[in-house]
Amino acid sequence: MKPIQLLRLFLLTLVCAFSAAAFAQWQWIDKDGRRVFSDRAPPPEVPQKNILKQPSNTGKAVAVPVATETAATPEAASAAAPASSTPKILSVDKDLEAKKKQVADAEATKRKADEEKILKARIENCARAKQAKTTFDSGVRVARTNAAGEREIMDDAARAAESKRIQAIIDSDCK
Repeated sequence: MKPIQLLRLFLLTLVCAFSAAAFAQWQWIDKDGRRVFSDRAPPPEVPQKNILKQPSNTGKAVAVPVATETAATPEAASAAAPASSTPKILSVDKDLEAKKKQVADAEATKRKADEEKILKARIENCARAKQAKTTFDSGVRVARTNAAGEREIMDDAARAAESKRIQAIIDSDCK
């Protein structure tokens, strides 16, 4: 063989070796009975017995024995199942999801209670503002206590300013 052909053969072999690592590292059987090949782990709802191949620590894929449906006794089924030293991630994830949901529900309940409290305050402010507006629009003399604690009757300018302020409260809280 010529040196150029040897170089091409070497490069082809090298490319093939690197592309083998790019193949799917996980294989499992999905709920419909089809084989699935992926570079990502199967979803949590796939049982361990349906995982056919998974990556190992060395980077090579290792075939995982699958318990067959023909195992009639529990002893045979337990012997066929691999001993797994991995922690039960699914139960931890479920517990974590349950806690997250509980916290989210508590926050939603608190937010709803705060919104109800604000709504009640706005309704009460609206009712008071409408009552005050009715009083100011009736033309009855209105007395106010000043900073010195003395009672004084409001003049027309003060009545107009207070009426304008009350109208702004009605516009903002009575929607």
